[in-house]
Amino acid sequence: MADLDVTRADAVLIGGGVASATLAAMLTELEPDWNVVVLEKLDDLGRESSQGWNNAGTGHSALCELNYTPQDVDGSVSPAKAITINEQFQVSRQFWAHLVENDKIGDPSTFIHPVPHMSFVHGIENVDYLRRRHEALTANPLFDRMEFTSEHAQLTEWAPLVTESRPVTETIGATRSPDGTDVDFGALTHQLLEHAGRVGTTVSTGSEVVDLRRMGSDWGVMVRDTADDSTRVIRTPFVFVGAGGAALPLLQKSGIEEIRGFGGFPISGQWLRCTDEDVIARHDAKVYGKADVGAPPMSVPHLDTRYVEGRRSLMFGPYAGWSPKFLKSGSYMDLFASMKPSNITQMMAVAPPNLDLMVYLGSQLAATRHQRFEALLEYMPSAQIEDWEEVTAGQRVQVIAPDADKHGVLQFGTQVITAADGSIGGMLGASPGASTATSIMLNLLERMFPDRIEGWRPGIAQMVPSWGTHLSDDPDAAHRSLADTAAALGLEHR
Repeated sequence: MADLDVTRADAVLIGGGVASATLAAMLTELEPDWNVVVLEKLDDLGRESSQGWNNAGTGHSALCELNYTPQDVDGSVSPAKAITINEQFQVSRQFWAHLVENDKIGDPSTFIHPVPHMSFVHGIENVDYLRRRHEALTANPLFDRMEFTSEHAQLTEWAPLVTESRPVTETIGATRSPDGTDVDFGALTHQLLEHAGRVGTTVSTGSEVVDLRRMGSDWGVMVRDTADDSTRVIRTPFVFVGAGGAALPLLQKSGIEEIRGFGGFPISGQWLRCTDEDVIARHDAKVYGKADVGAPPMSVPHLDTRYVEGRRSLMFGPYAGWSPKFLKSGSYMDLFASMKPSNITQMMAVAPPNLDLMVYLGSQLAATRHQRFEALLEYMPSAQIEDWEEVTAGQRVQVIAPDADKHGVLQFGTQVITAADGSIGGMLGASPGASTATSIMLNLLERMFPDRIEGWRPGIAQMVPSWGTHLSDDPDAAHRSLADTAAALGLEHR
């Protein structure tokens, strides 16, 4: 590295998605004099996991996702995880509202829209579960506006496409929350990084990080320019790796002890997207169902109103697929290159306990277009196959974590890895990472800057008033936060 062009930065954020964008926007508030550099391999920002059609975009808040409210063996429904996810999403809403109210990002309608969140099930046992889930959640102030019905007439008012051509004798159940939103995280990423760029952050696209090495107490980040193949080095005391599926191999390049034993299992997917504008206009909800046995959480089926790059759409899916790539723009060698002596045992150990996942992925890969369409008919019986087109969804790399008893465990969700000295950190995993990125980044700041966090608390409190508290413990604060952020983000007027 000695012969290369070397520059300095106070912090380098790798990846141009919503995680790095959120952290960059925060650092401009907390340390306005810092020289922060954001590096993105592609020629545009937010094109991988943050791009609208590459993620579910629900603004994950556990209002409709049934996998966040498991049923215990005694039949009771545990709301704990759902409450935690919703609390984290409220942190994101508060941060976005703060930026809008202070004219740091523009029109919120470019990235967030009010869309009711619904859960839909059929069958006596599932309806009974959904009723008990509704009872468990509505006892909490973050969920107390959620409604339940088992009546076809009421469901027709909420989501007419779900009941049209459905037998009135079918046992159905649904919940509906008016507090739901749709979020275009690709558009949000652009807004956040445009703001950060205006106040001093350097955002470099076409910049691929090819190596991470220690340089004394700093890190040397080697960057290749994808346009002319030139290389340079940025020396910095702090590195964040928010590069989606590429985070694992980049953290492996760093050589930190904390990444030893971690692996990744990639999963891809597809959507069906409606092409009939009249059909699109008749549905205004995100209708989530129950996942198939063995299905990963990211494959929970949903009939979903979306706003992507300013256009209203209707989609169904996702259908799980598989590719060894860690990114849509990645290499077919990604999975194999990630296998190291330190994680091969863990990666092999996850196969036997997850045979149902392997069977599920096999069935999804073998499914024909007509078989995929049949899954849509369970949610929209009147659907016509000629009105739907296939769209490739994003790549996700599920975390394989070391475990003392089982050697390796396949995890669904996100995990933050930080070095012991706090000099480098990264985010692994998938859903609900985008929706909860603000909360994740605040936790990252606590772990990586323990000597600065106390001085930052007043600034953080301005950005996120509820940080460090639980809205679910204070009904007045919860209702006030929902109302204030809805007003700031224009959700109550659209």
